Amino acid sequence: MTETHLDVRVDDDVAVLTLNRPEKLNVMNVATRVLLAQEIRRFGTGDLVRGIVLTGTGRAFSAGEDLAAVPTTYAEIQEAFATFHDITRAILETRVPVIAAVNGIAVGGASEITLCCDGRIGSPAAQYYQPENHRGIIISNASSFLMTRLVRNHAMRIVLGSQRIDADDALRIGLLDEIVPAEELTGRAAGLAREWNSDPRTTALHLRLLRPRPEDIEAAFAREDEAAQEAWDSGAFTAGIDGFWANKKPAATTTTR
Repeated sequence: MTETHLDVRVDDDVAVLTLNRPEKLNVMNVATRVLLAQEIRRFGTGDLVRGIVLTGTGRAFSAGEDLAAVPTTYAEIQEAFATFHDITRAILETRVPVIAAVNGIAVGGASEITLCCDGRIGSPAAQYYQPENHRGIIISNASSFLMTRLVRNHAMRIVLGSQRIDADDALRIGLLDEIVPAEELTGRAAGLAREWNSDPRTTALHLRLLRPRPEDIEAAFAREDEAAQEAWDSGAFTAGIDGFWANKKPAATTTTR
C-alpha cells in the first residue's frame, strides 16, 4: 500500500489538513493527493466543521509533485493531472470556507492548490514558485484561469519567468491576503474560517456566488490537459525532467513540480 503524508485534526470546529513529509518538503504522491481530496469533501459538507485549513509541516507548504516518481507514460501524466484537478474540484464544492495557511515555499501544483482557496494567509517565510515552464511541465489545477483571476498580468512573469515570489510581493499582487507571524498562522487561518462562516446557510450560498463557475474551471482543466499532451508528444516533458536531474545537486533529495 502506498504511503500517504497527510495529518488530519479538528480544532474547535475547523479541520486542519497538514501535508507532513518535511524531509522532502512535503512533496505529494498520487495517494496523498487522492486522500487530500477525500478529506476536503468529507469536511466540506459542513456537517462536521465550520471551515477547513490547508497547511504544511516544517519549512515548506509543499514542493508539489515528487519528481522522484516522475511519470514515464502519458497515461501516468493523465493520472497525475486528474488527481491535482480533483483537489480543485473538491475545494470549490465545499459548503465551508477553505483557507490556505502558507507556512513556507509553495511550488508548482502545490502553489496552484492555494489559488482556489477562499483565503490565503502566509507567514513571513511564505513563497510562491512555479518552475513548470522551465521544466517542460504544464500548469494544472485550473491555475491557467485562477492565476489570472487573482493577479491578472502578474501571471505572465510568475509562470513564464518561473520567478520566486516572496511573501511581501505575494501580498502586494494578491496571492496572499495577509501575512502573520509563523506561530500565529494556523490559528489565524482557522479563526478566519470561523469568522466567515457565521451562518452556514448563507455562507454556503455566498461561497457558490463568489467562487469561479464550475464550467470555467472545467474548461481550464481541458485546456491544461491538451497542453500537457502536446508537451509530452513534443518531448518537452522528458527533456525538462532530464534537465532537472542533470542539474540537481547530489546532496538534494527533494523535487518539485
